[in-house]
Amino acid sequence: MREHPNIGFFTPAIPRAFGHRGSAGTHPENTLEGFRAAAALGIQYLDCDVHMTRDGEIVVSHDDHLERTCGRAGVIREMTYAEVAAADAGRTFTLDGATCPFRGKGIRVPRLAEVLAAFPNMRIEMEIKQVEPSVVAPMLDVIDRAGMRRSVLIASEHQQPLDEVRRLAPEIPTNFSYLESGMFINAMGTRDASYRPPAAAVQIPRSYESWQLVTPESIEFAHRVGVEMHVWTVNEEAEMSELLDMGVDGLISDYPGRVLEVIRKRAALRR
Repeated sequence: MREHPNIGFFTPAIPRAFGHRGSAGTHPENTLEGFRAAAALGIQYLDCDVHMTRDGEIVVSHDDHLERTCGRAGVIREMTYAEVAAADAGRTFTLDGATCPFRGKGIRVPRLAEVLAAFPNMRIEMEIKQVEPSVVAPMLDVIDRAGMRRSVLIASEHQQPLDEVRRLAPEIPTNFSYLESGMFINAMGTRDASYRPPAAAVQIPRSYESWQLVTPESIEFAHRVGVEMHVWTVNEEAEMSELLDMGVDGLISDYPGRVLEVIRKRAALRR
């Protein structure tokens, strides 16, 4: 496998356990509380999502609106950060479908700068959700002010922001866009010897509709062309073990503690 352009993010340890949106199965997603919960488990890789407010603040949120996570109306790109920060990011999270243990606890949608400041020694994958207006330049400014250019991977399903990142910061690794992932699968199927990967990591679900995307063949192809394969969103321990047996390089999970436990058990069996 080729050396990645950013060996700061890609530490030697494989498999990589990613806390999906922090610890989205146990804590409100994309919040400092969720990221702290994942970090306390020993996770080295945090996954988050970014948007930009009307006044130019890069904030951490999966959705472009606040309704699902905060229980209130509002589109992030149309709001100031003060308006976004006034929302209760723990309001709707529930473990049992009936109670909301984090409601009214002062949990809010964080700035990306706050997340980076809180976890300066972590590796952070940030997925760009917003395409227009572009968040790339201000996001890179936040990363640079935190001194974490060597500690991040930029992800997106959209081509435009990835192209911008690769142009403005070619040393920062990226994942494959939706289109590039399809081209990867097609090149594998056709055994295209001329194929050259556009990024450092293909991050895909195990299956999409009727297609099995993560197979021994696709993993072998990824490794042959010099990229890692990370699979999302994997929450059951049996599936985690199956995928690790197949040779995937990383698991992205709402329950990062489960991934670490599976990895530890496997390591113990090899001793």
